[in-house]
Amino acid sequence: MNVDAVILDIDGVLVDVADSYRRAIVESIDHVYGDTIEKDNIQLFKDAGGFNNDWELTYAAALYVLARREKPRLSIETYTGLIAASGGGLEGARTAVADELEPAAREQVLANWDRSRLRDVFQQLYLGSGLYRELESDDPDLETEGFIHDESVLLAPDTREALEAWPLGIITGRPEAEADIALERVGLDVADEHRFTMDDWEEGKPHPHALLTLADRFDADSLVFVGDTLDDIETATNAAEADPNREFHGIGVLTGGLTGEEGRRKYEDAGASEIIDSINDLPELLE
Repeated sequence: MNVDAVILDIDGVLVDVADSYRRAIVESIDHVYGDTIEKDNIQLFKDAGGFNNDWELTYAAALYVLARREKPRLSIETYTGLIAASGGGLEGARTAVADELEPAAREQVLANWDRSRLRDVFQQLYLGSGLYRELESDDPDLETEGFIHDESVLLAPDTREALEAWPLGIITGRPEAEADIALERVGLDVADEHRFTMDDWEEGKPHPHALLTLADRFDADSLVFVGDTLDDIETATNAAEADPNREFHGIGVLTGGLTGEEGRRKYEDAGASEIIDSINDLPELLE
């Protein structure tokens, strides 16, 4: 594959977030409501689309926990299927609740839905007390070590060196400060103008704005975007539709939530140009 630039997601591509962000989703809901979802069910939300922001995924999963109290027979598969059918994301979750619950029950759920507290607990669990004070400029009410320290690096040093032969960009749903921490951990030095984080554009993936902008900044005719979700692949296909004069290749890795043959099939159905076992297989593919 001959390309002019390489664009990378962070979570599930460069670092493993199963015991950090995904654990924070599950445990934040449990802390606030005394009930939660299974970690494996997080992928149902990711596959529904529109959950590049893990805070919003936490809100949507909490909404399900609250809705299940009013309608115990509501399965998480039905709920996430309704989200997907409604266009994905948090608005899709609101629509799913509106469709499934009677008005009085729906109002009760929404009254108990505390997104501010969920985000605050999430950040305390993920960052730990010290980083929380530094990055959130507030004192925590939980004493925590921080799941961020449990993120293992997926990018091998020799892969990092090989990829530096290409102009490198980053598109991630992380806040800027948390992206900085991850990139420092994996040893990648990516200029600010070649990075898009949660703080840099409102739409988020799968909107193609960030990928199109990086193509312009690199003056690249052909790019690869490597990610671990279906939204990442859709970002590349959306960019290709928006700018048919360039080639955008969406590459799925099997080190995030999508794994094994089922993950490979979902990537294929989404239109992935290539599917690789890990980021460490990318240089050979590009060569």
